[in-house]
Amino acid sequence: MARTGLATRLYQGEANVNIVGRRKLWFTVAAVLVVIAIGSFVFRGFSLGIEFAGGTSFSVPAKTAAGAPLTQSEVSDAVDKAIKQVDPGAEVTAVQKVGRAGQGGESFTVRASALTAEQAEQAKQTLVADLGVNPADVSDDQVSAAWGGQVTRQAVIGLVIFLVLVMAYLVIRFEWRMAAAAVSSLLLDLILTAGVYSLVGFEVTPSTVIGFLTILGYSLYDVVVVFDKVQENTRGITAGSTRTYAEATNLAINQTLMRSLNTGLVALLPVGGLLFIGAGLLGAGTLKDLGLVLFVGMGIGVISSIMFAAPLLTLLKDHEPKIKAHTARVMARRAAARSGDVAPRAERQRQPNATVSDEEAPALASTAPRPGSRPTAKRNTNRSGRPGGAGNRPSGGGKRR
Repeated sequence: MARTGLATRLYQGEANVNIVGRRKLWFTVAAVLVVIAIGSFVFRGFSLGIEFAGGTSFSVPAKTAAGAPLTQSEVSDAVDKAIKQVDPGAEVTAVQKVGRAGQGGESFTVRASALTAEQAEQAKQTLVADLGVNPADVSDDQVSAAWGGQVTRQAVIGLVIFLVLVMAYLVIRFEWRMAAAAVSSLLLDLILTAGVYSLVGFEVTPSTVIGFLTILGYSLYDVVVVFDKVQENTRGITAGSTRTYAEATNLAINQTLMRSLNTGLVALLPVGGLLFIGAGLLGAGTLKDLGLVLFVGMGIGVISSIMFAAPLLTLLKDHEPKIKAHTARVMARRAAARSGDVAPRAERQRQPNATVSDEEAPALASTAPRPGSRPTAKRNTNRSGRPGGAGNRPSGGGKRR
């Protein structure tokens, strides 16, 4: 029979991708990425938006009153000069171009240190004189850092409540080891997403916080799908001796792999449009904060549910005495089969419906079951052991007519 392609085997759950067997590699990669993310937190930090850091925001048009275009550096230098005249210690923290080109709606949002209302008004007058813009098109906004602190506290409280409820649900629905693996995968997703956000240097805004809270549910969804299949494959596994818990978990990953990839791709398409088209092409700068955190968080969530959550579950289960004894029994049976020993009589008696002989057992037990493998059809045998029901004919006999 011709060998099917990878895509077909993925859809049929027969890709035989050894994910659990390489769990040390995945754990090492995850540890390295976490160290990089934490290093970025410490040495680079986050670029806090004005809602969190506080300050004064100036909105300046991208064209003068005569219609001449202004560059970002020109606006930044003019604002920096204007605010230093009223407060020598003030400085510009960020400059962002917003709006859509070609439709007269472009402007610059310049964020600076906190100024009083009188100082901001004097800075606006200086900007109008230096840049030659219409005074009605220049505006300022005073933002206190206290509001950002309230948003942060509410987000942290929401995160803690969410994790507690998730742990309780997973313990009731599955078991505590699955709950621990799922929450660990979720925390990995949050840390790596925050690391990417820190490395890129996007400002942390309320939209960023909303994005982080959004990816919590999505990351958990994919993990629950995989764990549900793991529970189905491992139900009553200690009663047999053909497949270890890790092998059954790897089979579950292969059976749900294409579903996870399809779900992740479908979810990333609209988010990618929000990030690359809305923020990149159309110039909607306020969308990039939300788009980046959703795009990165959802992508990492799919990968972590496959390559981190399930392998971590097998690591925790391998320390359970019942699973440890079962794994040792399976390995001993395979070692005996490879050496040519026949399975003990007591083990054969526990499987009265076995359809293979003692001579065939070593060959079948010498290798681990392949993920996606199908059960072997039963052989039709009669009392005398002959196939096809030939035992109903007399032993001696004439010719068949």
